[in-house]
Amino acid sequence: MTVLVVTGTGTEIGKTVTTAAVAAAALAAGRSVAVLKPAQTGVGPGECGDADEVKRLVGGGVTAVELARYPEPLAPATAALRAGLTPVRPHEVADAAAKLATEHDLVLVEGAGGLLVRFDADGGTLADAARQLGAPVLVVAAAGLGTLNSTALTTEALRARDLTPLGVVVGSWPEHPDLAARCNLADFPETSGTKLLGAIPEGAGTHPDFRTSAPSWLAPELDGTWDATAFAASVAG
Repeated sequence: MTVLVVTGTGTEIGKTVTTAAVAAAALAAGRSVAVLKPAQTGVGPGECGDADEVKRLVGGGVTAVELARYPEPLAPATAALRAGLTPVRPHEVADAAAKLATEHDLVLVEGAGGLLVRFDADGGTLADAARQLGAPVLVVAAAGLGTLNSTALTTEALRARDLTPLGVVVGSWPEHPDLAARCNLADFPETSGTKLLGAIPEGAGTHPDFRTSAPSWLAPELDGTWDATAFAASVAG
């Protein structure tokens, strides 16, 4: 796996922190890593974007690339149009990721919002870029009630486009999980048809030992040590 696309079932569910954790685990395994953010929205010039946040969390050693930046917190296509700026197109994302892959062991492509959020007026999406790359897709999901439906919709959309969902990571596992969250750990694989590959603890973005702790939040498929069965048993109520 040279390129891994990271998408989410929605916004504000922990994609950037998850991307940083995957990067940290890969670095700990001795791999060189690049993070590509095709379209950064809601951030002005000179402000910290998602790629910058990954570098902050990982603490260096990762190449961070941002293709385009739009000031309003909107879908990339809408944000580009309103700003009068050129949109990012899927082939540009694929080309940039492929170039980074010639120089790094792992390239993480972090999308904006969900899988089918539009990059441009022609309807290009992160899924189109993933298809051009032939890359698997990691799905970041919420923990609680309602997440099974949105996760299943995302993985079904991937398969309908002949894309491979590598697995699901819970982007923010609550310190005090409710019944729905605990039950979802067992239900994710059945409803999504893919593996549960990790759970990032709530507030991980402020964890003082993020880089060294990240592998414990992710399964071996992501260079980590996390085990879904053991984790479910540890949080069972």
